[in-house]
Amino acid sequence: MAKKQAKGGKKMQNATVAKLGRKAYERELRRLHVELVQLQRWVVHAGLKVCIVFEGRDGAGKGGVIKAITERVSPRIFRVVALPAPSERERGQMYMQRYFNQLPAAGEIVLFDRSWYNRAGVEPVLGYCTQEEAQKFLEDIAGIERYMIDSGIILLKYWLEVTPEEQQRRLEDRIDDGRKMWKLSPSDIKSYHRWDDYTRARDNMFKASDTEWAPWHVARSTHKRRVRLNLITHLLSQIPYEELSQETVEIGERKIGAYVPDDYPFKYIPERF
Repeated sequence: MAKKQAKGGKKMQNATVAKLGRKAYERELRRLHVELVQLQRWVVHAGLKVCIVFEGRDGAGKGGVIKAITERVSPRIFRVVALPAPSERERGQMYMQRYFNQLPAAGEIVLFDRSWYNRAGVEPVLGYCTQEEAQKFLEDIAGIERYMIDSGIILLKYWLEVTPEEQQRRLEDRIDDGRKMWKLSPSDIKSYHRWDDYTRARDNMFKASDTEWAPWHVARSTHKRRVRLNLITHLLSQIPYEELSQETVEIGERKIGAYVPDDYPFKYIPERF
């Protein structure tokens, strides 16, 4: 299995890197998918509780990374959480309450596409909470996460760092691509014009919550294919797991024809392609 890697440095700059070809990317992703399936089997076997947080600016590539992780595993074990804006009732609750309800049980891996860290970034920058509320969250979150870990949760936190140039290119691409228009919200446009405010919020978040027991891992995400492979590789290195033996399955010879099917007028869809 993958060995643990050293924690990356704090520089956010993206060096010029050659484009990773599709064939090489798909070959390596296939290998990592096999490892993720092995991890899935071990998590169920050992009753592990794994929580993975993905944060970053709009257009940083969180959704693409999560899709790459989950496309070959069971959605009953790898559960993706992307909460909408809080309801009226949830706004009257303790802030962390609706996130606590989504934390993993034994045998689950939960991936948060944005998380409780909305209170450190999106909400104060766009005016959805007060600066005092955001500061109180930052004062409390390290202790809350320590409690989560002490209860047996394996907590991984990833920040996807994208350059302003690449963010602009991706947001413009959403405008021109009918498949991606749903990704472009009014909040994305507001965020686009608040780069410095988000940078300040990110820095404050790291200072308060980049702890020894729940460190932040930064992934440079300018190159989509590379960040997916790099992040999955790192993720696998952070969770101890073993390959479980599996009995050889033989499908055997099938007997067909003992039953004569009805001549039912099935309504087949048009075959246009």
